[in-house]
Amino acid sequence: MLNIEFHNEDVDYELEHPDRVRFWIVETVRAEDGILGDLNFIFCSDEYLYQMNVDYLGHDTYTDVITFPYSEEHVEGDIFISVDRIRENAQTFGVTERQEMLRVIIHGVLHLLGYGDLTDEEEKTMREKEDFYLSMLGTAG
Repeated sequence: MLNIEFHNEDVDYELEHPDRVRFWIVETVRAEDGILGDLNFIFCSDEYLYQMNVDYLGHDTYTDVITFPYSEEHVEGDIFISVDRIRENAQTFGVTERQEMLRVIIHGVLHLLGYGDLTDEEEKTMREKEDFYLSMLGTAG
């Protein structure tokens, strides 16, 4: 599990129980028959992620997560997460910041496993997978 790392870019954020989260990610990848490679989660601000969205993806919008895959054979890549957006979305959706952070973490992992969210059907499948894996950790809701 040493290949799952959590970093801060321009924010001071500490994920609660990182070892438990690592184990959960490993179990999620196993359950999806994936092969885990190196994963980096980078916590950052809205402005930092917005600029990445513009510079690398050509999207002039704010977002909560951007996933950069590094392999087609392995679940491997960098997942950038806006802590500001997590806090705002948690209030909007009536969940704790931890619940929203975990949803976005597993959302990024699911992208690396090949799940999309561009169509209504893909988004429905993504939400079902998120809910399922969050319930494994005991944080759904």
